[in-house]
Amino acid sequence: MDIDMKELEAFVAVVDQGSFSRAAKTLYLTQPTVSTHIATLERKLGIKLLVRTTKEIYPSDAGNLLYGYAKEILRLRSGAVQALHTFSHEMQGAITVAASTIPGQYFLPKLIQGFRADYPDVSFSLQVMDSTEVANQVAARKAEIGFTGAVINLPKCVYQPLAEDRLVVVTPNTPKYRVYQSTGFPTRQLTREPFISREPGSGTRLETESFLREMGVDAKEIRIAVEVRSTESIKQMVSEGLGIAVISQSACEDYCQFKKLLSFNFDSVKLRRKLYLVRHKNSILSPVAQAFYDYAAGFYSGKGKSSI
Repeated sequence: MDIDMKELEAFVAVVDQGSFSRAAKTLYLTQPTVSTHIATLERKLGIKLLVRTTKEIYPSDAGNLLYGYAKEILRLRSGAVQALHTFSHEMQGAITVAASTIPGQYFLPKLIQGFRADYPDVSFSLQVMDSTEVANQVAARKAEIGFTGAVINLPKCVYQPLAEDRLVVVTPNTPKYRVYQSTGFPTRQLTREPFISREPGSGTRLETESFLREMGVDAKEIRIAVEVRSTESIKQMVSEGLGIAVISQSACEDYCQFKKLLSFNFDSVKLRRKLYLVRHKNSILSPVAQAFYDYAAGFYSGKGKSSI
């Protein structure tokens, strides 16, 4: 069966616009031509794709099924044309990236800077959210590339380890906690202090719970005082004395440098979290996105256990 691309374009346009006349305008065709394309497509497939009433036009169940495939076919065609155009011209274009807080704030800036030094005509649209939202954005193809602090089990996402980042316990810089600088922060104290935590779904929250299990601490025993959606908020709250937290070492370096926080390592426990590159399992990245993905994947190669 030979389905013409123009027939699919007409079908998608009618569904999107809810009207033959509006679809004709978007395609720069006459309304009879659009109607002919739809009728031909329905005849070839042997099934009704659109339900027409006096007030509206909407896809049938079969039409809804075809719509998803048709959108993907048209997207791939557009991507192929763009790829060939880019291949024959300079590397340029825009890349949509979704990143969780730690990669987004403390890793991507220097990564993007390094990439744009080689490709100055490439721009980025960056969204910062928690790891679960990043995975959902990639799965829905709303972002070409994702960066997360945890593997979120979605069948449409493929993860590649990117780097490692050490976790530390941070406390206010007060006499109460300074005494632990010589003795080490006691494990039992983790359940006695108010805790400032990232929201459920964030990579930092998931890794913190894993860290507590390794320490023999039940996460349910932790006294969470505040849940926030950013590591910057955690640092500020801890520095003001609202509680303690577990965060990325790279994220707390600035506050520790200016003596607003104290950080504590636990050498007996593996406190390293992995950061990941995420892409859609079945999507073909645009040439500029593929170049950036490869650049990011190789950024820490050969450096062993890298930290941000």
